[in-house]
Formats: sequence, C-alpha cells, structure tokens
Amino acid sequence: MKWHLLAVGQRMPDWAEAAYEDYAKRFPPEARVHLRTVKAEPRTSGKPAEALMAAERQRLEAACPKGARLVVLDERGDRCTTVELAQRLRQWQLDGVDIAFVIGGPDGLDPALRQAAQHRLRLSDLTLPHALARVLLIEQLYRAWSINTGHPYHRE
Repeated sequence: MKWHLLAVGQRMPDWAEAAYEDYAKRFPPEARVHLRTVKAEPRTSGKPAEALMAAERQRLEAACPKGARLVVLDERGDRCTTVELAQRLRQWQLDGVDIAFVIGGPDGLDPALRQAAQHRLRLSDLTLPHALARVLLIEQLYRAWSINTGHPYHRE
C-alpha cells in the first residue's frame, strides 16, 4: 500500500517546500508519501470557477492511481483528531489499497470529485492557504505514522 498526496499547484513558496520536504524525508522508504502535483487552471482565462475546478478535477483524476482510496481535504469534511487519523490509516492499511489524499486549487474541489471521494477530511475549521495545508497534511500523516509504529514523535 502506498500513500499519495495529489495537489493542485506546482510551485509552492520556498518555506512550504522546505517544511514539506522536512517531514516527507522522515518517513522510512517503505512508508514514503508520493507527491503528485497538477497544474492549476489559469485564473486569467475568464472562465467561471465551476469550469476551472472541473479542469483541475480532470487533472487530479488522471494523477490518481487506479483503485486508490480517495480522501479529499474539504472544509466541510469530517473532523478527526490525530489519534483518530492514525486509527483510520491503520484500518485502511489492512485493506491493502493505496490512499490518495487530494488538495484542491484556489477555488476548492469540483463538487463531483468531492462526491466521488470515499472520505472527506477537514484539516481545520480555519481557511488555510494551500501551501500550509500541504505542510499540515504531511506533518499529520507523519504523526499518525509515528503513533501506529510506536515512534516517540507523538506525545499525549
């Protein structure tokens, strides 16, 4: 089973790249998170937000590994604690299916993609910039991994 992070937006600020890479490199080789970025639809095209999100949905769907469990980050998604996330990941690992976590573009995710997802997860009640959401997600995945493996990173 592999973990994938699919995100709209290819260029992140240097601070976000550095923070993401810091957490990503902490995973052992057998538990790496595979980052796949897709191009954001240009906001200067004059297209309505619905058309922009639909184009990004197509790119995200193309980047998603076939048969992967789709988990979208959505402000209306389920709240969960880090321990609950660790429990979910442990259960999903038993299924032996790849997991694809999806972060949308500036306008969010296309409603059809949200509907197609097996799970919708909320990182925060606050609105987060996409770069920060990417860093927060990788840190929480690392923390959940550390809980599940008995690594001392997480403390309660």
